[in-house]
Amino acid sequence: MIAASFLVLALAGCVVGPDYSRPSVETPLAFKEGGAREDSVAQVVARKNWRPAAPNDGAERGDWWRVFKDPALDRLIRLVDVDNQNLRQSVAAYRQARALVEQARAALFPTVTGAPSITRLRTLGVERTNVSLQGQASWELDLFGGIRRNLESETALAQADAAQLALTRLAIQAEVATNYVSLRYADSLQKVLDANVENFKRTLQITENQYAAGVAARSDVITAQTQVQTTQASAVAVALQRATFEHAIATLIGRPPSELSLPVALLPARPPAVPVGIPSDLLERRPDVAQAERAVQAQSEQIGVAVAAFYPTVTLTASGGISGAARNGLLSAANQVWSVTAGATGVLFDGGARSAALQATRAGYDAAVANYRQVVLTAFAEVENGLAGVRILARQQAAQDEAVASARRAVEITLNEYRAGTQNFTTVVTAQNLVLTNEVIALQVRLNRFTTAIALIRALGGGWDARALPSDAELKGARLPIDLSPAVRVDE
Repeated sequence: MIAASFLVLALAGCVVGPDYSRPSVETPLAFKEGGAREDSVAQVVARKNWRPAAPNDGAERGDWWRVFKDPALDRLIRLVDVDNQNLRQSVAAYRQARALVEQARAALFPTVTGAPSITRLRTLGVERTNVSLQGQASWELDLFGGIRRNLESETALAQADAAQLALTRLAIQAEVATNYVSLRYADSLQKVLDANVENFKRTLQITENQYAAGVAARSDVITAQTQVQTTQASAVAVALQRATFEHAIATLIGRPPSELSLPVALLPARPPAVPVGIPSDLLERRPDVAQAERAVQAQSEQIGVAVAAFYPTVTLTASGGISGAARNGLLSAANQVWSVTAGATGVLFDGGARSAALQATRAGYDAAVANYRQVVLTAFAEVENGLAGVRILARQQAAQDEAVASARRAVEITLNEYRAGTQNFTTVVTAQNLVLTNEVIALQVRLNRFTTAIALIRALGGGWDARALPSDAELKGARLPIDLSPAVRVDE
């Protein structure tokens, strides 16, 4: 009856400190760099793929790389969840945070200890065995909500670690995708250089024929040979770039470089369109924003913990047991004892320590709010940069493709004029080098479009949604935010 009374009193206790509400942030109505994008059909399809879903343990979330429609890239990024060690480190940090939540929750319940003992003694030639069973229960009543505030703080921190896990995963996935398109750029560059080597060899044959006919100088032949050899050397150097990107991908998927060999494939002509949405959606789609916001709540709850320290601590203690002599393997309950104690302790003087602690937690809250707002501003800036890059690089690629076509026509004209003897070879070499330069620049612009698209997807959260954060109930369970089962292997 007494315990029940204390239970009712504990549950009816007040919770001191401020109740948390999400800090306000200035959110624009639309992105400055937003607007119409090319390939509206692909945009509609992508938007359907990006619609956030309610939490579902059996559903896959955030497979943003599928918009590139590359099976090899899909296989590589899925391997990140299998063996990437940085991701496993983040998973371990999340599991640790979840254990701290359980530890904080345990403080809401009484602590029960048992102390059984058996004593064998001999007195005046008589031997006997005494058996004692003693137990004690201690319960700190959370009358002012300090324990509950600490539990809410630990829960918010665990959710922040879950967001950090999602952020780490997204960063690794984006790095794999960036290295992959860079590797495909190297394959495409190899093709461009090899094609120019063949063109320069044909030009060399023309100069040799012209020299044999006595209408060209020996220097023309030497210059043509040098052009071929220089381009061949550049083509050889591309192999090192490709190997570096391939080794980086192997490291990111947690495999030794010797176990990964990607076949040659070219970089596509243009990246897919990226659906953007409205700026307010960004607050729910970026893991770093969610992490910063959860840190704000964790710090807010600590203010309540600091305020609760000004109030007395009430503890309920109960003990009881039986002891007696054991005969024929049975316990004779010769003595029964029990006691119930309710006590309160309060700090009468601490030299201002609790006031200083409260000021520190409030300052920490203000710092967390400022960090949250700065993270939001950075998120908006990254999306604006990505949108500007997508728009401007598309225009640059169109202009650069025209420059390549013009340079090729110039080579055709100057080479015909050289054969007719109306143009010198220096002009031919200049025109051919201009073609090679423009082709390489066009390829670099195309790579920049892909890396910018990846950066924009990452800036938008990669299809992640704040509803994927574990709830308080899910923190009690064994489910992890990602599946680390080795469902896909590198050799498949």
